[in-house]
Amino acid sequence: MNVDQASKIILKPYITEKTFAMVENESKICFIVERSASKPQIIEAVNALYNQKATQVNTARTIYGKKAFVQFESTEKARDLATKIGML
Repeated sequence: MNVDQASKIILKPYITEKTFAMVENESKICFIVERSASKPQIIEAVNALYNQKATQVNTARTIYGKKAFVQFESTEKARDLATKIGML
């Protein structure tokens, strides 16, 4: 997957107080993703865009769009990525 395809799947990070706490407590970052994106596609898009290994993805459909809660190997990796994308 190239960067153009990945940027069509991962639309933007979703930042609230709850998702901000998830970075520290659960090593997860929340993204708004394309409605038709599958979990394997989301993992591949995160790897392509941010060069970080995602271990697990949970999704939820909301009024804001489809949310993807992406878990990383460690809290440090999640914190580094959150800093890189401007969450922290």
